[in-house]
Amino acid sequence: MACSSVSNSSSMNRKNNNSPLNYLALGDSYTIGESVAESERWPVQLAERLRADGIAINAPKIIATTGWRTDQLKAAIEKDDELLETYDLVSLLIGVNNQYQNRSVESFAPEFEELLQKSIELAGGNTNKVFVVSIPDYGKTPFGASKAEKIAKALNEYNRVSKEICEKYKVEYFNITPISRQADPDAKLVAEDNLHPSGEQYRQWVESFYKEVKKIAKQ
Repeated sequence: MACSSVSNSSSMNRKNNNSPLNYLALGDSYTIGESVAESERWPVQLAERLRADGIAINAPKIIATTGWRTDQLKAAIEKDDELLETYDLVSLLIGVNNQYQNRSVESFAPEFEELLQKSIELAGGNTNKVFVVSIPDYGKTPFGASKAEKIAKALNEYNRVSKEICEKYKVEYFNITPISRQADPDAKLVAEDNLHPSGEQYRQWVESFYKEVKKIAKQ
């Protein structure tokens, strides 16, 4: 309850001062934008879109590295001594490397839940300021094509679990996985490394959930 009141007070002060929103994006290669330009990363595109709509927002703080699993992201957050006490917007996209490294869904679930709890804490305890993005399906890329069916089945389970956890905490969950599955046969949705999304695919992600995030940002 105390966290909520701090969050509301912080939000009120920010609006009164017309100071920009602070946005924290947590994840892995999909959040850091492996193989695309910095301007094409989806959190950067999202912030730019909000800015174009007259919503003042700072450049996103991104805590993400290619290859990170849930436990590695958690460790990085805990070690970051430059985190603000409260963010106006927090996003989370994680889990593909747990699946790729053959970690079980059962082991993923509690680690994802801990990360979601941490995301809420970093949003000042306000679940309305947090959103989760589903894991894209890399089986639809040239890199994963030979195991496409196996990958799709595994990621469906990972996404099912993460969505259920989001529902438990009443956190917005955006399913971009269907967009990622259009990468076969649409090659323009895949980056030059034949594995990660292209800037165009990230643009489509942002387009798919922009209206909802804009509402969050304006609260």
